[in-house]
Amino acid sequence: MGDIAAVAPAEQGKRRRIRRENGRRAFWRYRWLYLFMVPGILYYLIYHYVPMLGLVVAFQDYNLLKGIAGSPWVGLDNFRTVFSSPDFPVLMKNTLLLSVYRIVFNMLPDLVLALMLNEIRVRWFKKTVQTLTYGPHFLSWIIVYGLVYAFFAPGSGLVTTFMRDMGWTPVDVMTNSSVFRPMLILTEIWKSTGYGAIIYLAALANINQELYEAAAIDGAGRWRQMWNVTLPGIRDVFILMLILRLGHILDAGFEQVYIFLNVRVYDVGDILDTWIFRRGIEQMQFSVPAAVGVFKSLIGLVLVLGANKIAKKLGGSGIW
Repeated sequence: MGDIAAVAPAEQGKRRRIRRENGRRAFWRYRWLYLFMVPGILYYLIYHYVPMLGLVVAFQDYNLLKGIAGSPWVGLDNFRTVFSSPDFPVLMKNTLLLSVYRIVFNMLPDLVLALMLNEIRVRWFKKTVQTLTYGPHFLSWIIVYGLVYAFFAPGSGLVTTFMRDMGWTPVDVMTNSSVFRPMLILTEIWKSTGYGAIIYLAALANINQELYEAAAIDGAGRWRQMWNVTLPGIRDVFILMLILRLGHILDAGFEQVYIFLNVRVYDVGDILDTWIFRRGIEQMQFSVPAAVGVFKSLIGLVLVLGANKIAKKLGGSGIW
């Protein structure tokens, strides 16, 4: 028994040495691949992790001249200021509504367009449709706003003028509270649907074609093949995109909303990010917007973790 006890530690030490040696050999063998990772790692360290030290501003009465080191510590006062603000319930409502609308009405058009393109067999027609639908993605929101303004500007837009000349009541799109949210969603669909379909097209390309052949042999038509082969084949990708969007549920599209926003639609269009911009940049109050940023990050983290866990329980792969 004593000999066996003496051999066991020696055997474990030998195994550890072998693992270390194998690890060094593997590192040296793939050294160029590790070298290629360095720029990406540095990018995330410099631009994503180091700036997280600035989260301390959310717990300070930050003064630009004194800096982080000289600004007084106020604890949770900035969070109390945010949650006690009379604007906060309206901001949360607008942000959540716009985010939910984006998830519901933006993901489905992406998926539907990808399915439609996947069914097109005429190559030149498919490429034409892809080009036309991808194009708007590369336009800035300033240009999109200019197009909307050119067509629907009160009193001078092309559509407004046409409707007035025809004796119809012009549709007030730019400054009408009841139309503002649908306008945001429709312009977002027009701008991003083609580009968003790329991910689903890539997932469709990875589906085993033998499954379609087997379904066809069993007598399944195109609709039945889509339901039993195509949709299950891209289910995990759809769930992944849904989880990622839930993580940004409090990011309701600042750039688009800020450009389209005007005084008459503040009650339905003002969101957390536009409020942060006004407080932080226009009024030079950095601590309160930083507190909102921390709040948004925590909510996003909880939603991503929860959605990932639910996705795994439902049989999906989740993110990790």
